[in-house]
Amino acid sequence: MDTVIRINDAVNSFAWGTFGLAILLGTGFVCSLVTGFFQITHLKHWMSRTFGVMRGQGRIINDAGALSQFRAFCTALCATIGTGNIAGVSTAICFGGPGAVLWMWVAAFFGMMVKYAENVLGLYYRRRNREGSWSGGPMYYLEDGLGSIRHCRVPGKLLGILFCIFTVLASFGIGNMAQINKITINFESAFLNGVDMGTFLGAPSVDWLIGVILMISAAIIILGGFRRLAAVSEKLIPIMSIAYIVGCLFMIMLRLPMLPAVFASIFRCAFGPLALKGGLAGTAVQIAFNTIKNGCKRGVFSNEAGLGSSVMVHSNSCVREPVRQGMWGIAEVFLDTMVICTMTAIVVLSSGAIDLNTGMVKDGVNDSTLVAKAFGASFGRPGEWFVVIVITLFAFTTVLGWSYYGAKVTEYLLGVTCSRIYRLVFIGLIVFGAVMESNLAWDISDTFNGLMMIPNLIGLIVHIPLIIKLTRNYTDRRIRGKDIAPILSFDPDIQHEAQAAVQRGLD
Repeated sequence: MDTVIRINDAVNSFAWGTFGLAILLGTGFVCSLVTGFFQITHLKHWMSRTFGVMRGQGRIINDAGALSQFRAFCTALCATIGTGNIAGVSTAICFGGPGAVLWMWVAAFFGMMVKYAENVLGLYYRRRNREGSWSGGPMYYLEDGLGSIRHCRVPGKLLGILFCIFTVLASFGIGNMAQINKITINFESAFLNGVDMGTFLGAPSVDWLIGVILMISAAIIILGGFRRLAAVSEKLIPIMSIAYIVGCLFMIMLRLPMLPAVFASIFRCAFGPLALKGGLAGTAVQIAFNTIKNGCKRGVFSNEAGLGSSVMVHSNSCVREPVRQGMWGIAEVFLDTMVICTMTAIVVLSSGAIDLNTGMVKDGVNDSTLVAKAFGASFGRPGEWFVVIVITLFAFTTVLGWSYYGAKVTEYLLGVTCSRIYRLVFIGLIVFGAVMESNLAWDISDTFNGLMMIPNLIGLIVHIPLIIKLTRNYTDRRIRGKDIAPILSFDPDIQHEAQAAVQRGLD
């Protein structure tokens, strides 16, 4: 067991450590640079084509085998908006100080273009499965894109398979049992603290009860097919996001005079606490490094930019233009990190649990319950219950989203029939997530989560020339008004079909 732990720690340090985060931020910088920092220079354009059409044409479905842009967006947010937006932010601040928030913003800024690039490639390389639905994701642009390069057919296919294996293993842990375990712990802490309901097979009976209820709820949605999952997402994601944002705004309004000190602390502590000087310079450098690392890691963990996961949902969009769906990737990271995570950070930093002068965590602070305690300090027990309910919804929707990711990569590896078997196994593991106590399972699944990033980023880097070409083609046609032919798919038949739809004004 000790050997397993050491190996996992070493691989985790590689995937989520300096190397992994460096290539992630580097890829984001390159994608930003080659597209002319699209997330800034075309801010008004992508805002109007995403958030601006949520109640309009973004809901229109003009493809029998696809979802509306808004439904695809909400379904992707199912897995993206999760416990990382609450517990993850407080953990980053507790271990990296207030300055970690700045590095979350940096990771998100470049992550916008990473997710943009993922979606662009996902749309460009997608194809229909035997049921008539769209299938897309890193495994396809690794096989068909990287694999089309001379002498790279085998490496492309191998990296695609590795991505799928890592995704399946991560889906059982981070995407399922870890989330369910988080729900169980928070529910017991908030509503059943000190209540003994006995045990069953060595675990508290209430854990089994919670697990069974969550399993049945998830089964009703997951076994109803992707469209039912998307329909639930379309209703649930806006409600829970708006509710949490409104709750945070109430907290911020109550502590409005503290905002200048909060933001001053974020920028002052971004490179380590000012209190550490002179003989402690080496320690200050180490703390500065931890600040950067924790901020970037938690930012990625929250918005999943670089993992290549949500592109599997975005590839089901009815839109034909790869760049149009790429802009929804920018919006996804913006909402997840720049809005929701930032509000969580402000609530935490204004709670009094963090010394804003030194950036140090005060004694007795527990990062896992920090946000709930911050709400409870102003609204009492109802405030804590509100946070627990939000975390439950965030974690549960993450489970729904990851069930789809795992099913799609299983479909790629073994076919549509095996993807149905995968869903049954995934649902069955929900109960075990409620009663398991071992942290090693979560640590290992976290490692696989990080390993997904490596083959995906290789696929993005290889396709930089194509990303430039597709972006330039779109901006020339849609923004500059040039009369040139659209580039929409690698497949001639799909290109012809999509081009006809664009010319008829259906896209």
